Amino acid sequence: MSRAAKPKASVICQQDGKVLLVRKAEAKWTLPGGKIEVNEGPAEAALRELNEETGLASETLEYLATHEFAARAHHVFRLAVPEALAATPRNEIADCRWFSAEDVARKPIKRPCLELLRLYCQAPAASGPQG
Repeated sequence: MSRAAKPKASVICQQDGKVLLVRKAEAKWTLPGGKIEVNEGPAEAALRELNEETGLASETLEYLATHEFAARAHHVFRLAVPEALAATPRNEIADCRWFSAEDVARKPIKRPCLELLRLYCQAPAASGPQG
């Protein structure tokens, strides 16, 4: 018997025309986010993951949509991050950086993340390795 994949929640963080991406050691870049735990709503999970991975904290997020990638529901939120706040890699995250749309096109980025950036940030088509 197969178990259904846990749904995910991700946050598109934007600051001064750039988007925040994170990555684990030796991994491709992606949006901050992760699996939604039992008895946790999508927004709660997105806020928790954002803080766990980057140290950024917020009380509210803008809900954008729910998409399905690889038979998994993926809840997407947006957060405008004030310039005074800095993201710092935490826990399993080895690096987090702000990228312009042009930077995104040249970086190895996970496919679901790239698709979300195309939908919500007008990111140009990528020329770097994807996966």
